[in-house]
Amino acid sequence: MIPQDFIQTLLDRTDIVEVIDRQVPLKKAGANYQACCPFHNEKSPSFSVSPTKQFYHCFGCGAHGTAITFLMQYGGMGFVDAVTDLAGRVGLQVPEDERGTRPENDLNTRLTALLEAAGQHYRNALKRHPPAIDYLKQRGVTGTTALRFELGYSDAEWQGLAGALPDYASTEAEQAGLVINGEQGKRYDRFRDRIMFPIRNDRGRLIGFGGRLLGDGKPKYLNSPETPLFHKGRELYGLFENRRSIQQADSVVVVEGYMDVVMLTQAGAENAVATLGTAVTADQVYSLLRRVDQILFAFDGDNAGRKAAWRALENCLPALQDGKQIGFVFLPEGEDPDSFVRTQGLEAWKDLQKRPQALSEFLFGSLSRDLDLNTPEGQVRLTTLAIPYLDQIRSAPLLARSLRQRLSELAGVAAPPPFRSPAPQRAQPVPRPLTKLLLRGPEFVLLQGLLHDPQRASRIPAGFQARQAAGQAVLALLDHLHLQPQTTNSRDLIEEFRAGDHGAIVRAAVEEILRWDDQYDTEAEFAGALASLDAQASRLDVSRLSGKKPSELSAAERAALQAALLSKKIAPR
Repeated sequence: MIPQDFIQTLLDRTDIVEVIDRQVPLKKAGANYQACCPFHNEKSPSFSVSPTKQFYHCFGCGAHGTAITFLMQYGGMGFVDAVTDLAGRVGLQVPEDERGTRPENDLNTRLTALLEAAGQHYRNALKRHPPAIDYLKQRGVTGTTALRFELGYSDAEWQGLAGALPDYASTEAEQAGLVINGEQGKRYDRFRDRIMFPIRNDRGRLIGFGGRLLGDGKPKYLNSPETPLFHKGRELYGLFENRRSIQQADSVVVVEGYMDVVMLTQAGAENAVATLGTAVTADQVYSLLRRVDQILFAFDGDNAGRKAAWRALENCLPALQDGKQIGFVFLPEGEDPDSFVRTQGLEAWKDLQKRPQALSEFLFGSLSRDLDLNTPEGQVRLTTLAIPYLDQIRSAPLLARSLRQRLSELAGVAAPPPFRSPAPQRAQPVPRPLTKLLLRGPEFVLLQGLLHDPQRASRIPAGFQARQAAGQAVLALLDHLHLQPQTTNSRDLIEEFRAGDHGAIVRAAVEEILRWDDQYDTEAEFAGALASLDAQASRLDVSRLSGKKPSELSAAERAALQAALLSKKIAPR
């Protein structure tokens, strides 16, 4: 476990505005920065980043957190990877915990170094090999594009990397996917006589290669094998290189080949990515839907292309989300994106994307292609075929309902309700929406003041009693601050309560805090809320104690009643 004090130090040294602006261009808006939210579809910006609080919040979908949270939510990183990434940016070393080092991290670092050394060797080899340069020129690749994608060439020699790697005979050279250990211990390069396409993850780390054979032979394309760094089903070629354009377009085009991405990018269509020799996976779709609201799959118009499109559709279903759009673009017979954009031009490519086939159209059209929907048998058959696919749509309830309605219209048969697994024995309570009244009371103002400055905790009376959700959150915050006195800034306190039982009311308070301008007197509001709550408590004491006979009051209760009546806040009736 990474120590909490290191996390706080890391966040103190990190500028969240800089971190987010690398991925989502921000604009200054008063004391904060704004952008259209990268986590949901919107036309006007509701995503706010506070440089003073070092915190982000979306007023539309509720997404919020610190720089670490952003890398996890937007970049798909795990917690440790996000911390390590930020630590590297600010020059900190992630400390080792009591369990010692993580061997896989050390291994990954060494494998990355080997891949980078190989990548440099391939780039240098390209400059020395005229046939490889001629091949790229014939394909229309410019020098600028080759440099942007760091294209290279692997020699035809069996051990071309022997002089490039620190230890060609090491096991790690095999683990990196660069070297193969053949029969009788003979080692040789995996990639030989190939145009080399470096594959980077979404953080820019080199994780593998794709190689296109320059001469005759098979396989024409060869990818790195599965390694500790490289997982074909998770990564996408071009995602790192085109990340800015993809975010700005709020749309990504998924193609099948490296050259498709390279040539589309060169032509000006800079929102393309490619799968790595496999069918589109659900992990890849999840990754893209975190970044954009529209995914278009561009496939050849032949039978093989439609089969690939169908596999993509199948793997999209579990990842679908309401408000997100999935479409399919089929190119003319004999064309791929590379050849199409070179012969037809960028505008023709853009026009093609304006007429995508919607996922629903492709789904029902493919299933009903050989069916006669004018017969009961054909209608029932379509329903039988479609239901298993619709049952996979679990994360887009509105779309699932619409598709079932469409199925009923096509088949003339009412589609059965979606399959639901048995409910758990202990059902979770359904959260209730926060009312405006709840967000205006003194307990809510108290919560805001405490979140704004945790050091105000010492001013809240020990006998404070919560009567609303906001007050209960205040008590929870006070308990946390008592146990974790090192929590002295609002960022850490907000992050601690971003989820859980009090998450909704804390999010509502944060939303209001981020709307405050320079004229808002936080201290006056906090003091007023304390006075109001004190007055309410006194009134309750008077009401409760006045209902008792004098003989029933203890000495302490008589003193409390007298103090309340004498108080300037309570006028005797």
